[in-house]
Amino acid sequence: MEDKKKNKSNQGVSGGIYGLGWIGALVYYISHAAGFWGGVLGFLKSLVWPAFLVYELLKHLGA
Repeated sequence: MEDKKKNKSNQGVSGGIYGLGWIGALVYYISHAAGFWGGVLGFLKSLVWPAFLVYELLKHLGA
């Protein structure tokens, strides 16, 4: 029972960090949008920003 409480508190911290990253990605992509549809695309990109991050990291490492 005690282990379940401990794991839930760790999930809150990682969720908060992910949320801040999502807000940052949203601001970045929308601020670089040229028009309405660019803003829509920016919103969609902000939802999957970790995938872009991992892809660029693996490309940089040569994997």
